[in-house]
Order: sequence, then structure tokens, then C-alpha cells
Amino acid sequence: MSAKDPTFLGSVTAVAGPTVMVSLAESLASGIALIAGHMYRVAQVGSFVRIPQGYQDLFGIVSEVGASADAKGASGGRWMRVELAGESLGQSFERGLSQLPSINDAVHIVTESDLKRIYGSEGQDQIAIGTLSSSESITVKLSLDALVTRHSAVLGSTGSGKSTTVASLLRSIVRPNQPDGAPAARILLLDLHGEYTHALADFARVYSTTPQPGEKPLYVPYWALQAKDLLDFVAGGLSENQEIAFTDKIQEMKAAALAEAGFPGLDPQSLTVDSPVPFSLKQCWYDLIDFETRTLEGPQRDRPALEQAGSAEDLVPPRYTPAMPGGAPPFINQQAKGIRRQLNLMRSRLLDRRFDFILHPGPWEPALDGSVQHDLDKLLEDWLGHEKPVTILDLSGVPSSVLTTLIGSILRIVYEALYWSRDKAEGGVYRPLLVVMEEAHRYLTGAKEDGPAAEVVKRIAKEGRKYGIGAMVVSQRPAEVDETILSQCGTILALRLSNPDDRSRVKGALPDNLGGLVDLLPVLRTGEAIVTGEAARLPVRCRVTLPRPDQRPKSSDPEVSVAWANKRVAEGYDRVVASWRAQNTFAVALELEINRVQVVDEAEKRGQE
Repeated sequence: MSAKDPTFLGSVTAVAGPTVMVSLAESLASGIALIAGHMYRVAQVGSFVRIPQGYQDLFGIVSEVGASADAKGASGGRWMRVELAGESLGQSFERGLSQLPSINDAVHIVTESDLKRIYGSEGQDQIAIGTLSSSESITVKLSLDALVTRHSAVLGSTGSGKSTTVASLLRSIVRPNQPDGAPAARILLLDLHGEYTHALADFARVYSTTPQPGEKPLYVPYWALQAKDLLDFVAGGLSENQEIAFTDKIQEMKAAALAEAGFPGLDPQSLTVDSPVPFSLKQCWYDLIDFETRTLEGPQRDRPALEQAGSAEDLVPPRYTPAMPGGAPPFINQQAKGIRRQLNLMRSRLLDRRFDFILHPGPWEPALDGSVQHDLDKLLEDWLGHEKPVTILDLSGVPSSVLTTLIGSILRIVYEALYWSRDKAEGGVYRPLLVVMEEAHRYLTGAKEDGPAAEVVKRIAKEGRKYGIGAMVVSQRPAEVDETILSQCGTILALRLSNPDDRSRVKGALPDNLGGLVDLLPVLRTGEAIVTGEAARLPVRCRVTLPRPDQRPKSSDPEVSVAWANKRVAEGYDRVVASWRAQNTFAVALELEINRVQVVDEAEKRGQE
């Protein structure tokens, strides 16, 4: 190839699999090339190159540049390392390589026409997420199929534009009110800070533990949890014998409810303690505390010495005559399981209003006999079957002590439902689901023992692809996210990251051999990301499209200079305390009664007469 070609960069000097070393041409001393009226900066980390191979072109990305100590050669000793990523034949581009270049093959700048060949493809599978940082006239597109089924991760430090990027991605996927939109999309967003309600209001339904006007209350029935997760929350640490006492009672109550009501698809012989069958936790507590505190009298020690019956509904324990010392009646119950402390904790949890969304789940709360107003089909229809494509579960009002258990329970309910309905129209195969997990480092930590949430997400990451369940992990601390989960994310959108531990984790998770690009992470601009993986045609540095200001999450920093420059306004800290006590940002200290009277227009009234 003639060095007079304005796109000529240099020649291949070494090939090691997909890694190619290139010696730069002497004509590029300025580092700038002018081609067809466009100026290109060459030999820049993150830029693209093209290596012609007859009818095919190989494309790669520059991961490193440098100069050798010996600058006597024609190239001036300058070189660059290129990671090959794909190839094209005519106007068709495909990831992967069918051949490798040879020594002395010419290397060229990738021009705008080449970029359009890579990113210009149309189709239902392609969604536009932004533009190339180096050429804002070129739209960057991702494969929606690969983004959902092969999982993805959005990683970036606080203030890097992470939440705005997620909102932009979801808007690009759904494309509301557009002819080429996706009205049948199904997305479940776990929002830990209540940031997305306003940003996605036009195409999302919101469920919250502290619902505001326009939102619906969030309920997660405790009886749909696995028995171990439920007992860890309501009873604390249990020995093996103590756990058996609880699980035997729960199994007995679920069996009675099944015999009384009957649930389609569930055979009594296949019932387990983890089967999602309603039972009354209040009645469970009452029966167990009654057995623990019971004293006995009579010659056979078989007559309860009951003084006053309690109330399961009101969580009042029964009162028995205290056992007498020595051999005098009444006697203690020798068969008690030693779980009184755990039962006291259970009662405390049931009385704590902060946990009503899970222990008193509205129409899903069983009566004392185990009957419920709504079954799980209504819950799944509310979360996954309504008319809007996005469901936001606002968990900002959830106490941290139950957050991991709650998220694990939500994900387990959804996963189990779609897994077992995979051959039905409502299942994930025929209508896939994308689960977006904000602040994932808080509940997907790489601890020795998996928490309830990490256990389910690992199953989704490993097996969800086959059942139409995709995961999008969003975190500002990727170093604290479980390594197994992050390694299963086929597409990475890495925004600005300053922490070296976080950058190291991202480098290990990159699907492509592009460790050199990680060095760019600390200097990325806000809203700029390195996108790589299965959904991206080529690894790319991208400016994500910003939604309109009124469609952005409430995650921006306060304007301190403006706020402090304003004049003081009247403040009432009774309102602050009211919100604190109510755990509700809209709580008020004084309820105002406003009587509204219809005003009749006198001119209109005379006209009617």
C-alpha cells in the first residue's frame, strides 16, 4: 500500500493471536490526518484501525501506543498495539475473526464511511444509545438481544452519569410513543433511592413501600419466601433443633391451608416447607408460644393450667399459672423446644410497622385460618402483566436490616414464576424480562456465604438466558460486587472510575482483550462510557444520549452556590421531625382542612337566565 494514501498508518510488525503490533509511518509525525475534509487524530488509545485482507477488512482498536528507544528507523520508533475485534465483507460487519493479518500488511485509519459500515446497520435488534466520542455524527448501536439475554453491567463512580445512563438505556429500549417502539417490553427496575420515578413516569408503573400520589403500595407476601430466609428475618439465629420446630409448624399449617382451599397444580404429596402456600404468621407465633409457655396440672400432667387465653390476631400471648418449684403442680412443659427468645423477636417484628409491606402484605395477608384475598397470580400480574413496559419497585423506604432478604425474595418470586412458566405465553421465553438492579454492591457482595439476593442473581446470571430472564447490574463499586455475577455480564458499560480496585475488577470482567482501555476510565467525561462486549459491534468510547432535563433521575448534585446565595425562607422543623417519624418525605406536621366551594360566574348565570 502506498504511503501516499491519506488513510495509511503503518505496517504490521508482529502478530500474536488477536494482538497486533504496528509500526507507524514516518508521514504521521504530526499525529493528525486530514481526509475528505475531516480531521482525524491518529495513534490514539481507543481509536479504530482497518487492515485490508483482499475482499475482507479486519477491524481493531488501539489499546496502547509508544516509541522505542531506537528512533533510527523509518517510523521514528513509534508503534501501537491493536486488539482485533471483527471483520467485514462488503457492507456486512461481524464480530470475531476468520483470519489474521501477516507481517508488513498495511494498516489504515478508520474513516467515517468505515464507521457507518460498522454501526450503520438497521433492524429491530439494534438500539441507539449515543454517539462515538471521536465522531459525533456516528450513532452507536447495541444489540438488544445480546444486551438482555447475555446480561450487562453499568459501572461508574458517583457523579459519572450512571443513573442518567440507565434511564437513557431504558428509554432507548422502550422508545415510548414511537412507531418502532417496544410496547411489549418487560423491565423490572429495583430502585433503592427513588431516583427513577420522575424520569420514567411516562412509561412506568411505580410500586413503593411509602407510596405517593400516582404510586401503588408495594407488598411482598412473607409466605412466598423460602422458609430459611423468612426465619432468619423474623426469628434470628436458630439451632438445628429450633429450626425444625419452626419448619414443622409451618409445614403443618401449609398442609392444612392446602387441604382447605386447594391450589391448582400443587399435590399434597409434593408440598414442602418452601412451597408458596399462604399461612398465618400470627397463628404460627401463637401456637408456638402457647406450647412454650404452657404449664400442666392434674395427676397425668395433661391438663393445661390456663388462666387467660390470649389472642393470635392481636399478638397477645396466653397466660398460664406459673410452674411451682419442687414437685407441686402446675408443672413446666418438658417438651418445650426452647424457642421463647426467638418467638419474642417474631412478635416484635410483627408489631414493627416498618415491616408491614412484607409481614402484613395487604390483600395477600392470610387470615388466621390461612385464607387470602389475593393469590400470587394477582401479584405477578401487577408486577409483570400491566399495560406499561417498565415496573419500578421503589425500595427507598425499606429498612437496611431487611433489604437483602426483600430483594432476594422479589427476585426469587419472579425467577421461579418465569422458570416454571417457560412454555407458556406469560413466561420469559415468549416475553423476556430484563431485571435492572441499582446499587448492586449493597446486596450482591462477594461474601463467603451467599445472601438471599446473590444466590438468586447467580442463578439468573448462569441460567437466565435459557429462560428469557436478563440482568443489568448497576454499581458504583464494582470491586464489591460478586465476581461470579460480574463475570457473567456479557456487555460492560464502564463510566468514569477512579478507584484502582474498581478499575482492576472491570479489567478482569472485560469480555474483550482490552485491558489498556481501562487506563482511560479515570479521565472519561460525565456521561461518557467505554462500551464493550457481546452487544457492541466493536469496543467503543461513547457519549451516551442525555434524556431531556425533565426525564433525568433525581440524582444530580445540589447547586450549593445557588442555594446558599438565595434569601432565607421560613422554616418549620416540626415538618422535618414529622417526616422522620413517618418515614415519609411528604409527611406534614399539621393537617389543614380546606373547604372548597364551587364559584358560579355571575355573567354566565345571567346568560342562562
